[in-house]
Amino acid sequence: MTARAITVISGTSAPDADDTVTLAHDRRHRRRMAMTSDAGQPFVLDLPDAIALRDGDVLALDDGSHVRVVAEAESVLEITAPDTDTLVRIAWHIGNRHLAAELHADHIVIASDHVIADMVTGLGGTATLAERPFQPEGGAYSGHGH
Repeated sequence: MTARAITVISGTSAPDADDTVTLAHDRRHRRRMAMTSDAGQPFVLDLPDAIALRDGDVLALDDGSHVRVVAEAESVLEITAPDTDTLVRIAWHIGNRHLAAELHADHIVIASDHVIADMVTGLGGTATLAERPFQPEGGAYSGHGH
């Protein structure tokens, strides 16, 4: 019988894990899904509600084991601007397009998109292609799912 991940444990209370599962950001917002750990063990994510899994969250399986979620490195744009006003204007345009965004004091990170990169440049910013984990905001109504 395949084990089921039935609970998500976040933050400092997360226990040590027996295994990991590496997922891109678009595969980390789920309720039910067949998964395979990085060590090759199949399990089923089986939660009562859809949840946005974050890098470092631990899935508690019904067999007593624990699997740590690892955010997969993916192609992203790191967006900067010469001043705060320009960065805020760019953030507004990104939000107006309902794009998932990771927000920082001095830059914004979004999934790689050449059309948006051109828009950012046109607005006075810089969009630099990078390969790294992507942790976008959870949204005003979805929270982080925890």
